[in-house]
Amino acid sequence: MDHTTLVLIELGAVFLGLGLLGRVAARIGMSPVPLYLLGGLVFGHGGIVPLSGIEEFGDIASELGVVLLLLMLGLEYTAKELVTGLRASWLAGVVDLILNFTPGAGLALLLGWGPIGALVLGGVTYISSSGIIAKVLTDLGRLGNRETPVVLSILVLEDLAMAVYLPILTAALAGVSFLGGLRTEAIALLAVSLVLLLALRFGPLISRLLHSPDQENFLLKLIGAALLVAGLAAAMQVSAAVGAFLLGIAISGATAHSATKVLAPLRDLFAAMFFVVFGINTDPRTIPPVLLLALGLALLTSLTKIATGAWAARRMGIGIPGRIRAGTALIARGEFSIVIAGLAVAGGGASPELAALATTYVMLLAVLGPIATRVAEPLGRAVAARRHHAARGADLGTADPS
Repeated sequence: MDHTTLVLIELGAVFLGLGLLGRVAARIGMSPVPLYLLGGLVFGHGGIVPLSGIEEFGDIASELGVVLLLLMLGLEYTAKELVTGLRASWLAGVVDLILNFTPGAGLALLLGWGPIGALVLGGVTYISSSGIIAKVLTDLGRLGNRETPVVLSILVLEDLAMAVYLPILTAALAGVSFLGGLRTEAIALLAVSLVLLLALRFGPLISRLLHSPDQENFLLKLIGAALLVAGLAAAMQVSAAVGAFLLGIAISGATAHSATKVLAPLRDLFAAMFFVVFGINTDPRTIPPVLLLALGLALLTSLTKIATGAWAARRMGIGIPGRIRAGTALIARGEFSIVIAGLAVAGGGASPELAALATTYVMLLAVLGPIATRVAEPLGRAVAARRHHAARGADLGTADPS
């Protein structure tokens, strides 16, 4: 069969299947992300019906999906709100790092994978998936919730931490000298600072340059700017997702509102491809040998993420339901964790067992994270109601009987 014909057939089957899975998810009232991931697992490497014709397109489409997800997440907030949130949440970022980097690093050392293995697995367990979380919060209609800025601030701190972490990891894997590592680190930090400064100082100007009453022209400029900024950020050793997010922050007012409407269908399309490709690239045969270990690590770091989000939300005066929603929203792991494991394997610094464990761990939390976020709503209400009744009972018990 001609290659182009094969690509068309496979893409048609994938998109149609995604639509059907999305309809099933809507019927049962959950985010479609877990179903997209499981669908990709079934039709990926080692799956029931492997798809071989769409690999190149799928890789590019998944990168576009992450860029658009983070761009639209940035559109929800202004640069001033971002800076205010980061100032208020920096301590939560430190708590997040300690609670969630330590389990992975400690396990790697216990299994004898050495300092490089600890650096790799610690990064895998530390970083939440901005892409998955952005999609789930959108699907559940929580972007306007009081706890969402807390979640967003922690995610931004994590993504900015990746600008520091990834150059360190790359230098460690390559055996680069200390001075060489510092040079790479300085470039990455300078790039992040520059993009953030441009967003703060020239946000209104950027909005005016991109805005257009013509929808086609507006869409072309938005997509072009997002890809350009993301690519330049990646070239300077900064995550492309961070670059896209900061561009979204820079766009404000009516331009941001119009951009959200124009980009929403494209975001949903390419974001769905991102989750499917993630599943396709996971070989189900590597999962059973490390499943119990990955499950234990997933449960432990789910609890540490919940503790992080709940503690940060409590500091901002948010009630119990919001704390539970904030904590469960942070559980999902995804794109960054796989990038970290991929860098380690390509650089020869990680054993095949570490790569299998990281992949299985991410698959578990990429599926369980959105489910936990969905369940958090009724759970939070039930816990708050129970505490309220307990408090009322205590008040009645201590009341003066006269």
